[in-house]
Order: sequence, then C-alpha cells, then structure tokens
Amino acid sequence: MATKIRLQRGGRKGYAVYRIVIADARAPRDGRFTEKLGTYNPNTNPATVDLNFERALYWVETGAQPTDTVRNILKTEGVYMMKHLKGGVKKGAFDEETAQKRFDAWKADKQKGLDKIREQEAKAKKDAAAKELAAEKKINEAIAQKVAEKKAAEAAAKAEEEAAAEAPAAEEAPAEA
Repeated sequence: MATKIRLQRGGRKGYAVYRIVIADARAPRDGRFTEKLGTYNPNTNPATVDLNFERALYWVETGAQPTDTVRNILKTEGVYMMKHLKGGVKKGAFDEETAQKRFDAWKADKQKGLDKIREQEAKAKKDAAAKELAAEKKINEAIAQKVAEKKAAEAAAKAEEEAAAEAPAAEEAPAEA
C-alpha cells in the first residue's frame, strides 16, 4: 500500500483549515485516513502549524510520500533536517548528541529569523499607522483652516451688515440734532 502524507480540508467556506494526515494514495482528499499528524491553518499570519514531530519523522523515514505543500510544511518544521541528521548518525559521521545539538541550533536560528520577520511586520504596521495618522491630522488641519476662514468671512460679513445698518442710523441722528 502506497501511503501519502497529505492535507485534508476542513473549516468553513472561505476559511479553510487543514489536517495533516497519513492516507492511502488511492483514498480521496477528504476520505479515509490512517493517522492524523497535526493541523495547518494558513489563515493566520504566519501560518499556524501544530505537528506531532515524532510521528511525522517516523512516517517520512518509513517512506510515506508527502504532497508538495506538506513537504514544505515538514521542511519548515525541521522533520527533513532531523531525517538528514539521523542519516549522518547511521553512517557514523557524528553521534546522537551532536545531531541533537545541530538540530537545536538550526531550530533556534530559524526561530530567530521568524522573530525578526514578525518584528519587521509589526514595525511596518506601526509606521503605516503613524503615516495614516499624520495624513489624517493634515486633512483635519486643512478642514479646520477652511472652517476658520469661513467663520471669519461670515463674521466680517456680519460686521459689515451691522456697520451698514448703523451708518444710516448715525446719519439720521446728526440730522435730527
């Protein structure tokens, strides 16, 4: 029986969430499966992966063929790196402790890179919000200036009308005297 490591769709329309499963190659995408290895949620940023690492490593070592997407997920989680290191241990290139140290160093480096990306995204989001706020303040100042000019024009027109109304009254008053 040829086994595949594949994604099985779940979730609602427009918001897909996948299970990472071991299935017979002939089984349909959402059909019968042998074992569930984890979940994959591409809707979050970055995508969320919950994986049973030991079982995934076991199935990769046994010869289960992953689909392209699952292969990328397993590479980012380090399953293929650990398989490579275990191959080195079997060949006698280094011992189990060295392999584990190398894997931990690789995982820490990968995590550092992810943290850096998250920081850059947060900074970019903060900068965009600051630019948007500055643009909004500029627009509000322009609107406030227009309103002030309009009020000043209305006050000047009102003062003119009052002055025009007082001028005939002032002309009549000296004429009566």
